Amino acid sequence: MLVIRMFMEKMLRSTHHYDVTLFQTPQFGQTKGYRQVYRLTVIGEDHDDVLAEVYRMFNVPDLVPKDYGARYVGTGDILMIDEGIFGQFFYRLSPDGWERIHRIHVS
Repeated sequence: MLVIRMFMEKMLRSTHHYDVTLFQTPQFGQTKGYRQVYRLTVIGEDHDDVLAEVYRMFNVPDLVPKDYGARYVGTGDILMIDEGIFGQFFYRLSPDGWERIHRIHVS
């Protein structure tokens, strides 16, 4: 019985690979001129899980990828989660946390 319950919990907590792109402005605090600064694949259960992992990854010095050359993730930065045929989802970091936005203008 315990084995079945453990198996069911694992099935319910299935993870997915998410294609994530980080956009930042050239200077912190700007509201226009977003550019792609990094793209990666993140494994997570849902968007909230991915957003938390990306924030942690780009704000803890030991976790920052070696080939990352931009600044830490901060207020105003945007993440795009691309789910292929299911669409693209954009999130902006605000003082209250990640908030979903409709889209961005990337220059």
